[in-house]
Amino acid sequence: MQLLPRLLAKVIQTGSLTLIGPDGAAQTFGGANSGPEVTLRINDPALDRKLLLNPELRLAEAYMDGALEIERSQLRDLLRLFKLNKGGLNRSAGQAPIRRLAKLAKRISRNNPIRSRRNVAAHYDIGNDLYRLFLDADMQYSCAYFPEGTETLEQAQLAKKRHIAAKLRLAPGQRVLDIGCGWGGMALYLAQVADVEVLGVTLAEEQLALARERAEAVGLGGRVRFALQDYRSVSESFDRVVSVGMFEHVGLTQMPTYFRTVRDRLTDDGVALVHSIMRMGPPGATDPFTAKYIFPGGYIPALSETTAAVEQSRLWLQDCEIWRKHYGFTLAEWAKRFEASRDKAKAMYDERFCRMWELYLAGAESSFMTGRMAVMQLQLGRERDAVPISRDYLAAETERLKAREAELGIDKV
Repeated sequence: MQLLPRLLAKVIQTGSLTLIGPDGAAQTFGGANSGPEVTLRINDPALDRKLLLNPELRLAEAYMDGALEIERSQLRDLLRLFKLNKGGLNRSAGQAPIRRLAKLAKRISRNNPIRSRRNVAAHYDIGNDLYRLFLDADMQYSCAYFPEGTETLEQAQLAKKRHIAAKLRLAPGQRVLDIGCGWGGMALYLAQVADVEVLGVTLAEEQLALARERAEAVGLGGRVRFALQDYRSVSESFDRVVSVGMFEHVGLTQMPTYFRTVRDRLTDDGVALVHSIMRMGPPGATDPFTAKYIFPGGYIPALSETTAAVEQSRLWLQDCEIWRKHYGFTLAEWAKRFEASRDKAKAMYDERFCRMWELYLAGAESSFMTGRMAVMQLQLGRERDAVPISRDYLAAETERLKAREAELGIDKV
């Protein structure tokens, strides 16, 4: 092997990586600066030439295919090493053109309703049983909230829903639009604890079927509706709009449309809460592995890109809260639960899928714990005074919601 050793010699500056080639010969790269120590074994001699273009994607695929094995270390160690040295990889001759193309693509891509539905189906319609393996019982597939850092996943997901509900300042009888409602957990929670009516829209057919089933099972079919509908085609007015973990699928070019739609759907005194991953740094591009295998059409925006789109909508940004390590804690728990059910996942799919999913979960965790990703919650309104002028109201509202959860028996998690 010649190309991979040359690449690693330039890229690995922090930590060390020992590479064992197909012939058994070992070479070590880096080591000058402290960091993870990782050993990789290459089983496929052809991998060397495959790395000529897009080495980031090819290395991920090599792991998925078993052409690359990790020895005497863990996948998390490899991904941490990668994050610490990613700048050098991005500047490499085989990767730099790919990044330039990705940055160009995000500015010209059009996530129209047809493309959006196809992209959503690629991730969310691959089987509800898969998600049951690693999510909490409420099927919350977004960042949980760990205010103390010691909560269980179930407690943290309930805390997330409660925190969002507190920011929405709900009153009985109000109408709520849930954009990207997933399996219905947020909509059902809001209807139960606040006695509101909710319309949840999704583009994932399997999510829709289960959300409707859950609403009927708890007797909320009359107050909670779910529809297979693009958010841009909703025409009704709502007192509140909530969107959790959906904004990442909008795409850069559609962000102004997204916020204008939120504004148009709100009543004059309405409040919206948008919960989304964000990039803590300048605008970037979706990595090739995620774009191809996990979230096609997705893009994690920088805060600067997001607020620019909000400004175009003429919405008031009432509050912006940044959650830093919360998603890292969430993903670590998902990864642990997936590993505990790995045999079931392999029976549903195959070994390559399991390796892909492990790479996705561990890579995402690394992005939040050592990379530049965080979660933002934007509280928005059409009017300047849609919410109180300080956050002090949140404490009392949170306690009120906790009391309501206890009355309903949904606090036992």
